[in-house]
Amino acid sequence: MTNNSMFSRATPYLFAALFVIGLIAPFTMYPTFLMKILCFGLFACAFNLLLGFAGLLSFGHAAFLGSAGYVCGMLVRDVGVTPEIGIIGGTLAAAALGWVFGVLAIRRTGIYFAMITLALSQMVYFIVLQVKATGGEDGLQGVPRGHLFGIIDLSNNIAMYYLVFAVFCIGFFIIYRAINSPFGQILKAIRENEPRAISLGYDVARFKLLAFVLSASLAGMAGATKTLVFQLASLTDVHWHMSGEVVLMTLLGGLGTVLGPLVGAATIVSLQSELADRVGSWVTVIMGVIFVVCVLLFRRGIVGELQALIERAGIR
Repeated sequence: MTNNSMFSRATPYLFAALFVIGLIAPFTMYPTFLMKILCFGLFACAFNLLLGFAGLLSFGHAAFLGSAGYVCGMLVRDVGVTPEIGIIGGTLAAAALGWVFGVLAIRRTGIYFAMITLALSQMVYFIVLQVKATGGEDGLQGVPRGHLFGIIDLSNNIAMYYLVFAVFCIGFFIIYRAINSPFGQILKAIRENEPRAISLGYDVARFKLLAFVLSASLAGMAGATKTLVFQLASLTDVHWHMSGEVVLMTLLGGLGTVLGPLVGAATIVSLQSELADRVGSWVTVIMGVIFVVCVLLFRRGIVGELQALIERAGIR
């Protein structure tokens, strides 16, 4: 039995075990901390779909996380819709914004693509900062969690956790199915050798745009859910620092791996939570050092290095 076959056979059991852990986790750990990990985990997984499998480095993904959060917050707080409608609305808004970004940037590659997405993201940041409806520098505050389907009171942290867990599972399933479908195989072919993919007759620009919109939509889903959890949408969510942070999460966990971004997000969120009260503003410096060490010593990331170690050990 090959190593790839072994991993394929073990994957359903691993996912089942993680699902069970997710179900019992809020009774053993602080639910709000877990919800933050799940939100950023979905955000990182969405980004990994674009960079890890399509080979497109976006420096503007914070725009989708933040804009969806603001849309969701305004729908729930100002319009009075239920939380699930707010999440759907935020996701659709991020998808529309992702389409606009994609149309403008997708025909460029490498650093040019990255710089275009960064510039567009900064435009979104400026708009959010200037529009009064978003609260400007104070952010969109006082967003009620509301009642799911008009019945389940989400002010209860356990109820809110299971909504976030369900949203994460839906998003993760979409990503997993996408990367293991013919669509995902085409994305990998484009990443590895774009000219050859073009010679085979694939409309590369269309597949890139689809990947970009899907990634933006799922990032928006994470952002909308995060706004409900913390009852706040802030400028931090649309700042370019957030785009850099999701790159760190993805690289630290393992670029191009299925679970790597979730592991990276959990690691970064945990470190920030533990170090914030102890070192203050030095958290940013520590995150930078971790990034440098990761790039120099663990190029495959935590999950990638673990998989490589198992392969080198020759486990059958």
